[in-house]
Amino acid sequence: MKCPFCGQENTRVIDSRPVPDNNSIRRRRQCDECGKRFTTYEKIETIPLVVIKKDQSREQYDRSKIQGGVTRACYKRPISVKKIEELIDDIETEIFNKEEREIPSTLIGEIVMDKLKELDAVAYVRFASVYREFKDIDTFMDELKKMMN
Repeated sequence: MKCPFCGQENTRVIDSRPVPDNNSIRRRRQCDECGKRFTTYEKIETIPLVVIKKDQSREQYDRSKIQGGVTRACYKRPISVKKIEELIDDIETEIFNKEEREIPSTLIGEIVMDKLKELDAVAYVRFASVYREFKDIDTFMDELKKMMN
């Protein structure tokens, strides 16, 4: 592993521990040349995943799209960045545990909504209003009534 400070390739691992998501390992390293320390993460390589969009086009799975949607839904809510990251990790774990090479975007959206519903009702309604493309106030109110029951 190259040192990010001096570029030397002689670095050694001084500490390793699993990350709570159980899909990666955190390694603390030290450069033999300059003595500086840095952290790396080793992640399990997963099968390439293709997302089938609503218009039947296909694109490579991109975690940042889920991250963007969840972050927007949680905007100005009392939810820590750590909780959001854990939520996204949970969503990703559920998606990859399906062991499919292709997955519909609608299924991903439903998984995200289920996880958001457990985390924060306002974030859930925000995400659902965009995802389900509420056209009018009646549709929006129907979803709110479902949440109230």
